[in-house]
Amino acid sequence: MNKNILVAASLLAADFSNLGKELASVESAGVDYIHIDVMDGHFVNNITIGCCVIASLKKTIKLPFISHLMIENPERYAVDFAKAGSDIITMHIETISISDFLIQARKLKAMHKKVGIALNPATPISRIKNLIDIVDLVLIMSVNPGFGGQKFIPGVLPKIASLRKVFKKDIEVDGGINSLTAALVIDAGANILAAGTYLFRAKNKKLAIRSLRDAKHIKK
Repeated sequence: MNKNILVAASLLAADFSNLGKELASVESAGVDYIHIDVMDGHFVNNITIGCCVIASLKKTIKLPFISHLMIENPERYAVDFAKAGSDIITMHIETISISDFLIQARKLKAMHKKVGIALNPATPISRIKNLIDIVDLVLIMSVNPGFGGQKFIPGVLPKIASLRKVFKKDIEVDGGINSLTAALVIDAGANILAAGTYLFRAKNKKLAIRSLRDAKHIKK
């Protein structure tokens, strides 16, 4: 198994009526992160969860949480999500100015949190050129954000490859990830795979995780 490839279980695809057990199941199966899509109904056409749910889940789940803020004005809430227990706070470049992002990054790093920047499929990496020395993670969306279960957009692969040439830290890809698309994004340079539907609907989650980690060995 390729231990250099990390898997983040995307909360959006879990059964929300049984959320604690759902996350415990992927934790015991061997995922590396819990990826939490926070949506406000404004930046994306969906509403999910807030800080109180994260704080409750953090009491029993020991894995690091990535809070992916798909919200307008993330500078108003980033520190709150950190206080709730998020270990990595990822904000969208489409929703925040460079200056405001830098202010929030300083605050979060002072709290010993990691900071990520996310890009929609149509957003070029040139938008974050002034941030790649600051952030710990870049999240490239491989679907248009808002709802789970969407089809992977292969047009993001050149973006991942271009980013990897200039960015040596974590590159996470989120959207339509399965054992086939994982092979593509890993070959392009990603090292964190956010998987939702593929993972939570798997009969054997351990095997599903292994198939993602080893996906680049699958013949295409």
